[in-house]
Amino acid sequence: MRITFFAAKNYDKESFNHIKQQYPALELEYWETELSVKTAGYVTDSEAICAFVSADVSAPVLEVLAGRGVKLVLMRCAGFNNVDLEAATRYGIKVMRVPGYSPEAVAEHAITLAMAVNRHIHKAYIRVRENNFSLQGLSGFNFYKKTAGIIGTGKIGAAMARICDGFGMNVIAYDTYHNPDLPFVTYVELDELFAQSDLISLHCPLMDSTYHMINLETISKMKDGVILINTSRGGLVKTDDLITGIRERKFAGVGLDVYEEETANVFENHEDDIMMSSTTARLLSFPNVIVTSHQGFFTEEALAAISRTTLDNAQAYLDNVASGTELN
Repeated sequence: MRITFFAAKNYDKESFNHIKQQYPALELEYWETELSVKTAGYVTDSEAICAFVSADVSAPVLEVLAGRGVKLVLMRCAGFNNVDLEAATRYGIKVMRVPGYSPEAVAEHAITLAMAVNRHIHKAYIRVRENNFSLQGLSGFNFYKKTAGIIGTGKIGAAMARICDGFGMNVIAYDTYHNPDLPFVTYVELDELFAQSDLISLHCPLMDSTYHMINLETISKMKDGVILINTSRGGLVKTDDLITGIRERKFAGVGLDVYEEETANVFENHEDDIMMSSTTARLLSFPNVIVTSHQGFFTEEALAAISRTTLDNAQAYLDNVASGTELN
């Protein structure tokens, strides 16, 4: 089975090529282009395509892929909010993903962002490189004995909760499902979490119920001087409202690894130029905001796990087709 990879980077090729000899039934084809209605039409002789979390896997794209003979969409990520699952079912296309590859990688990035904005590491780094060792404006606060509010306690949220507990923080959380593996966590209602937390970290999926959960109303319920971290999904935060909160000095710091406009390509490559969205540029204009390039997952261990699980998914699909059984 040939698999066409969309938006394939060099690190994707290296990671997948490292193990592809273990899957002789799979042929891997790498394209740098993003998945779209137009590029989907270029697929030939591929029964499967592989896409990343920000890919457009909407109904029109799936219709084109089905017409090109594609039977399987492999998401090399956990998120699938950009995939029209109803359309996939309608066109007879199976969708598979990587539900858990390295939760510690994302959680460690989340706490890195929190520590960096709290202790102004980004400012200090630039100052010292300019031979300026002034401490003016670099004061932060101890995380020890402060309250960390974790929204979503799945694998990544649980890993973040354990890190915060290790820092000696009081850890509270909000989730419709209470994780029994976190006995040190106190579950509270969302409004109480907003009111009590010195650090708020988002680790929940993007759904209708969580879309823009961080908005003017919920920001107003937070402590003054709170730190907000989002390594989950950009749509959890209403960006214009976040900017209003930053301007009103509600936040001590904000760390973002995801952005509301990611589905529209926040950073669009045009040969050697990078076009940045105006909203993201506005966020970067604030000195207490750190934005990273959706790199929370980006560790050697996570890439290896993503490659392994993705190709395992493809092999499982092939095996089930051969046996005539339905793949759940």
